[in-house]
Amino acid sequence: MKVFQKRIQLKPRSRGFHLIDSEILSVLKREIATIEQGTLHLFLKHTSASLALGENYEREVRDDLESFFNEVVSEDKPYYTHTYEGSDDMPAHIKSVMIGVSLTIPITQGELNLGVWQGIYLNEHRNHANSRELVVTIMGI
Repeated sequence: MKVFQKRIQLKPRSRGFHLIDSEILSVLKREIATIEQGTLHLFLKHTSASLALGENYEREVRDDLESFFNEVVSEDKPYYTHTYEGSDDMPAHIKSVMIGVSLTIPITQGELNLGVWQGIYLNEHRNHANSRELVVTIMGI
């Protein structure tokens, strides 16, 4: 059994749903290539962003997801008490809890075993965010 663990500092992004496959693979391609069967686990160390798997081709899907979540979890609700970090902060926490901060992806024959149209999203829920940090664990044979 092989086990690798790394931290990846993702570049800062604007609010929205962003494909990050290439950024992850640029750091991990060598380690992933050594795994015949295993898993890649991604853990985002933040409470105002999230991770998801989604459609990787049409930009409109990511835009529509952003619009949907902004409507479902809108800013400036009168019952929000956590407001001192800005009107986007509490909705960002809610979206992070709803969507989640971790993913597990199978590795097969040295490659991520994603569907043809699947990509890894970083979902940035703040208007102005710094870089985000992932803890990546690869396990396999």
